[in-house]
Amino acid sequence: MNTLIAIAGLGIICLIAEIFNFRKAIIPVTIIGLLGALGLTAVEYRELISSGDVVQGFYNNMIVTDRYSLSFSGLFILLAIFLIALSHDFHKEHKPKISDFVAIKLFLLLGAIAMVSFGNLSMFFLGIEILSISLYVLAASEPKNLKSNEAGMKYFLMGAFASGIILFGIALIYGATGSFDTAEIYKAVVDGNLGDIKMANVSDFFLIGLVLLTIGLLFKMAIVPFHFWSPDVYEGSPALSTATMSTLAKVASIAAFFKLILSMTDQLPGHYMSMLTIVIVLSMTVGNLMALKQDNVKRMLAFSGVSHAGFMLMVLYNPIATSGTLFYYAAAYSLTGIAAFAVVLYVCQGKGNENIFNFNGLGKSNPMMAGILTCALLSMAGIPIFSGFFAKLFLFTEVLKTGHIAIVIIAVINSIISVGYYFKLILAMYTKEDTEKREPLPFLYGAVALISLLVSIGIGLSPSMVTMLIR
Repeated sequence: MNTLIAIAGLGIICLIAEIFNFRKAIIPVTIIGLLGALGLTAVEYRELISSGDVVQGFYNNMIVTDRYSLSFSGLFILLAIFLIALSHDFHKEHKPKISDFVAIKLFLLLGAIAMVSFGNLSMFFLGIEILSISLYVLAASEPKNLKSNEAGMKYFLMGAFASGIILFGIALIYGATGSFDTAEIYKAVVDGNLGDIKMANVSDFFLIGLVLLTIGLLFKMAIVPFHFWSPDVYEGSPALSTATMSTLAKVASIAAFFKLILSMTDQLPGHYMSMLTIVIVLSMTVGNLMALKQDNVKRMLAFSGVSHAGFMLMVLYNPIATSGTLFYYAAAYSLTGIAAFAVVLYVCQGKGNENIFNFNGLGKSNPMMAGILTCALLSMAGIPIFSGFFAKLFLFTEVLKTGHIAIVIIAVINSIISVGYYFKLILAMYTKEDTEKREPLPFLYGAVALISLLVSIGIGLSPSMVTMLIR
């Protein structure tokens, strides 16, 4: 709870700083403040462990603190630190608006943390709307850019429809159980057997509400067949906004969906799991096959994100045992995503596009950034020694325990397919000639890329350091 208050206060301070023309201090002060918020989260986590994992509820259980919420909150804060550090050079042409951009990212972070800390469906909806509205603004934050305007409008329309579906689902669940509190809903479902599709009519309302909630969140996560907006929005949005959507926002949506399912029912109906199985297979397959055809790096990473979201949804086959696996996968994916986008920001600054030919010869002109991007892509592909490999290994191992061998085989095949489009970018960096003069590397781009990659490699070398946070 203290973390939420601190981040909200930090966002307000950023807006006030603009009034007194303290623009140069905004980003350093914000990063220091976020480090302090990360410290508060660590203190709350230690207190939780010392109390014997007793879950605490605040404001009539609107906010709850447990290992899951605190661990993901810490990850979100770390990602926000990297994203805000990248803002200094990315928005250097828009210095009068730097406070707005930083404040919006802080409020987005606030929504993300609320999405994994909720104990009540109204707080969950409030969190997802705070995050979504912030992303709408960031997507359309270049008013003179037609693609940015198009991206903002598409994202707003799709997000508005998804929010309406989510709200309708919440209303049906309330009608079926008589409560917005997830603990009360869980009792009603388990004790009243509402989760059994063969039971009384009231269970139908709960199941329909659960399906509507799922559909709305599949939109937010860009899961097939609700992914069609993401390539255009990712391509048209400013590159830093795309990085935010691809990492922090996507991971927050998946973590919230996982907690939502786990907090409302102890057993998912067979028909529901059959639907999810189809969605998972389509997301992995369509995402990878479409990524193979892309020449724009942001569109390629958009389809890659669709595929990775499909992988992460596999945790629902064994939700109680795989919360730590989801956290590890989310950390590995988002950290390497930050490293990759930091390189994309450097290479494509001032180019007006993010096509693959911009990366030609990067291995010779800037070996460090080329090496960072190569390692990030290899991690996403699941190549051994990188954290992405261990994330998939742990995930496949847990799913195999549930007997879903066919799903694991499909996932392995898709991992092999993904190597094709990742290597297309790697080959461009090392086998083609650089025909353009590159700008000097901004310090923060290089620092964020290197640090995020090192953290990713670190959790790959010691996976238990991360998986032990959630049990």
